[in-house]
Amino acid sequence: MSTVTGFETLDVRFDTSAMLDGSDAMNPDPDYSAAYLRVTTDAADGLEGHSFVFTIGRGNDVQVAAIEAVAHRVLGRDVEAILADLGGFWREFVYDSQLRWLGPEKGVMHMAIGAVVNAFWDLKAKRAGLPLWQLLARLTPEELVDLVDFRYLSDALTRDDALEILRAALPGRAEREATLLALGYPGYTTTPGWLGYSDEKLARLAREAVDDGFEQIKLKVGDNLDDDIRRLGIARETVGPGIRIAIDANQRWDRDQAIEWIKALERFDLAWIEEPTSPDDILAHAAIARAVAPVKVATGEHAMSRVLFKQLLQAEATAIVQIDSTRVAGVNENLAILLLAAKFGVPVCPHAGGVGLCEAVQHFSMFDFVAVSGSQEGRMIEYTKHLHEHFVSPVELVRGRYRAPLAPGIGMEMLPESLAAHQFAEPTLAEKR
Repeated sequence: MSTVTGFETLDVRFDTSAMLDGSDAMNPDPDYSAAYLRVTTDAADGLEGHSFVFTIGRGNDVQVAAIEAVAHRVLGRDVEAILADLGGFWREFVYDSQLRWLGPEKGVMHMAIGAVVNAFWDLKAKRAGLPLWQLLARLTPEELVDLVDFRYLSDALTRDDALEILRAALPGRAEREATLLALGYPGYTTTPGWLGYSDEKLARLAREAVDDGFEQIKLKVGDNLDDDIRRLGIARETVGPGIRIAIDANQRWDRDQAIEWIKALERFDLAWIEEPTSPDDILAHAAIARAVAPVKVATGEHAMSRVLFKQLLQAEATAIVQIDSTRVAGVNENLAILLLAAKFGVPVCPHAGGVGLCEAVQHFSMFDFVAVSGSQEGRMIEYTKHLHEHFVSPVELVRGRYRAPLAPGIGMEMLPESLAAHQFAEPTLAEKR
């Protein structure tokens, strides 16, 4: 038996606002940040669990404090018992009445629970010597559904529904895994499209994206319609008619404003419109989806729980499900969302704009292909070029496709030197003056 002996939290921030990397209509000056967690045990193998929650600067300290408030409860616990029942471990924290009062099942505390849960998934995958996607894809349907909480979902997805989906995907698992290892998984890039970039930089990066093999790019929109028309015109002229262009408003618009704006941009043959309005407004998303069809609506990176995804799917409010590796409460809840998407026949194209999100979320798409949907049709993983050099196992893309990671773990572990170099220190009172 091994025991949890300690944990460390770090406030890690990168000065991405200096070059306007990550800039959009709602977040003009983001500093990509990680509320980072490292869990240690007394096991002879010396393995650790690493995870983080992504933020964009101010407030990262609040997220760190929330992780500390959850993580202290694992000290002294039996590691093997936790790893043997990660479904029960998830429910232990999510069902905690005092933590739920701060949500329930959304917000800073819910994300903190996800960080703790993900750290133990990282440890479990490392002990198995497998990347997360492969570890999950080798579990039985029964083992997988034991990880999922079906409370609040049963009107749309039951345990029996989930078992049916997973059992239907059992034939061909090995062949799909071999295909994934040989050919990878399609990606698309947001790298050219940050709102703060000049027209010249947009055109240059769009050309580079096509040269790199990407078949879709994404542009941020929503601040000024004339600017959006000009920038989309530049992008379409640069990449030609054969490359898909998606747009992302990052929640900027009201319902009617969104409809009007999208209709003004549909001439550029849009792949989808992402986050056109408040992520919590299912009815507005549904109205927008009906009004702008055949342009597809994509959303989910700010959807805080499986319940919100359920309602988006029930209302036919999104045609693209965009999970995020740190927005909900960890691996278990993202499994629930993948199963919901499969039940409704809606493709999953994860959000990965941010530090370490590409490294983490690729595992869910690859698991989905091997063991849930069995398909890559209409499915892509977002990619941005930023900050991969800070990770122990950075993503690798070849001709616009993600190579399947083989390093054990969930992909969130950062290099010690990067953690040290980018640890944030709150300015002193004298410095603030």
